[in-house]
Amino acid sequence: MSTENDTESETTRITRKGQVTIPKRLREEFGLEEGDEVRWEKTEDGIRVRKATRSAGRGMLVDDDIPEEKREEMAEEMEVEIREKRRTEWQP
Repeated sequence: MSTENDTESETTRITRKGQVTIPKRLREEFGLEEGDEVRWEKTEDGIRVRKATRSAGRGMLVDDDIPEEKREEMAEEMEVEIREKRRTEWQP
């Protein structure tokens, strides 16, 4: 892994299997943990990688009249529950 001129960009290599390591600094900054999903999006400038677990399916089971602030609160509570469940299920 290399850092380019103290900027916010870092480089990693793609393995033969097409796997990529997300740098530790970025995993910590964006709260990415084992089991989280990321979304690869094609853009005009190239590829954007986004955390998918936070927004995947958000709002699908919530009434339309629920305010956005409450939706965010509910989503964050659900994310905490999912993370805790993953931790307890994946521990040997």
